[in-house]
Amino acid sequence: MSLDQYYTLGRSGLRVSRLALGAMTFGENWGWGAAADTARAMFDRYLDAGGNFIDTADLYTEGSSETLLGQFIQDSGTRDRVVLATKFSYNGQPGNPNAGGNGRKNIMRAVESSLRRLRTDYIDLYLLHTWDRVTPAEEVMRTFDDLVRAGKIRYAGLSDVPAWYAARAQTYAEAYALTPLVNMQLEYSLTERHIEHEYVPLAQNLGMGITAWSPLAMGLLSGKYKPSEQGGAGDGRLTKIALTQPGFQRFTERNWKIVAELEQVAKEAGHSMAQVALNWATTQPGIASVIIGATKLEQLDANLAALSFELPAALRARLDAASAPDKPFPYYMFADVQQTRLHGGVAVGDKPAGYAPGVFVPAVQAQSFNASR
Repeated sequence: MSLDQYYTLGRSGLRVSRLALGAMTFGENWGWGAAADTARAMFDRYLDAGGNFIDTADLYTEGSSETLLGQFIQDSGTRDRVVLATKFSYNGQPGNPNAGGNGRKNIMRAVESSLRRLRTDYIDLYLLHTWDRVTPAEEVMRTFDDLVRAGKIRYAGLSDVPAWYAARAQTYAEAYALTPLVNMQLEYSLTERHIEHEYVPLAQNLGMGITAWSPLAMGLLSGKYKPSEQGGAGDGRLTKIALTQPGFQRFTERNWKIVAELEQVAKEAGHSMAQVALNWATTQPGIASVIIGATKLEQLDANLAALSFELPAALRARLDAASAPDKPFPYYMFADVQQTRLHGGVAVGDKPAGYAPGVFVPAVQAQSFNASR
């Protein structure tokens, strides 16, 4: 694989790179991140390598990420080439409940603000950032459809929502001939594999390609953190986040075992831990693209090399075993013995790859698209 091999995103004609450039680090408004000159260098390096898929959000670095991206794209004249994804949901106006969430009023406000910062008249992929536990899926899908019809966005997707909500939204769109979802953006890595139970089959059957965020578990899988009496130690933002935000705790006994196995596999494979972890995630079933982020150009260069090799099956199997998630109800019931009782001892396999309509199947390499580089 390489960055200039493009694959269709879900059940759509939109072709994207297998590694997406994450722009959450563009800007220093959060006390960390990349200054404008470094961000521009990473933007240029990604495009020069053949990449075309860039992800941001109105929340990131208090809007600086979108502002910088808009400037970079305009200055480089690459708007037609870049597949630009951004997101809405989070509130930037304390005291105003309708300046956040997923209601129609906020979506309409947010899209106009993003268009101004990005210096563009359309967004390629517009995503609901996080489920607000309030807005009906029907309202979101009607609004997405209106935005597509108005030419404000080209495609729509969901990020960080329950699987039942995504299924409800897509089914509603299908039933009423509305713009379908083509993407779900979800956390996925060797340490976080729970999407394999519900989301991956959902995406494959309902035509949504998955883009994975935090494929390095917020840096844990890069090898720069080590176990300590406080749980973990290392020079990075994960150390601070783990102490202040329990939901993002990554320093666990299970995860350290995964890190230890990854370190051994990486040595045998002859690549860095980060490259092996990214390679594993990118080539997992249902994953359309993996979002990589960096604050330094050398970090980005190292991450881009994750597509330059094929991980041997034996080494992949070791990573699979070390990171295997527990099977919750009802999945623990679907063991071989259960299948024997269900099918009378007769082997019943899945359909051949590509048999079922709508299953996510990579497109052929888009050689002609390279001409825009």
